[in-house]
Amino acid sequence: MIIVVLLLLALTIPIKTSLKDGGTVSYHAILYSVTKQHSMTMQNHSNGYDIGTSIRILFFKIYDDVHFVSEKEMNE
Repeated sequence: MIIVVLLLLALTIPIKTSLKDGGTVSYHAILYSVTKQHSMTMQNHSNGYDIGTSIRILFFKIYDDVHFVSEKEMNE
């Protein structure tokens, strides 16, 4: 019983990864991942950022609110 609990605990402990793309932070465990995205990108010839959060459980995306925000919108 103790081995099963320790195994389940090990499957849910996340590892934090920070990317140098403008501020994206990811937390990855074997069973899930959470990504808080803030990355510089270009869309329709406009510079801006992809901002939002996405969550995956067992490689299935269950939540994704990442959207593009232009620099003009950020400065207003």
